[in-house]
Amino acid sequence: MPHVRKGDLVIVTSGAYKGKRGKILRLVGDRVVVEKVAMIKRHQKPTQKSPQGGIIDKEGSIHISNVALYDDKLGRGTRTKYATEGTSGSTSGRAGKVRVGVKSGTKFPNAGME
Repeated sequence: MPHVRKGDLVIVTSGAYKGKRGKILRLVGDRVVVEKVAMIKRHQKPTQKSPQGGIIDKEGSIHISNVALYDDKLGRGTRTKYATEGTSGSTSGRAGKVRVGVKSGTKFPNAGME
């Protein structure tokens, strides 16, 4: 399972875009598309959907190992672990797994979890 999910705020840890932050738009195999990072020029042919065509800017993908979940409390990227929240005997019926920052203890929402 990947260490980041769609909708997470991440920071790029290595490569040409090191230090840039953005939200994950989608995961493509072992790569991620991060908002406003790795912008590429796409020469778009005119279609019915976009009759103008021309050169458009869009986000490219970067390898998933080059991003880390951004922790606001620390102000930098962090590793995460899973912790159980609640008890199995509670009124909700079951305990849930929640992502927690290793050093700060910050809880991260399970945004993309179905």
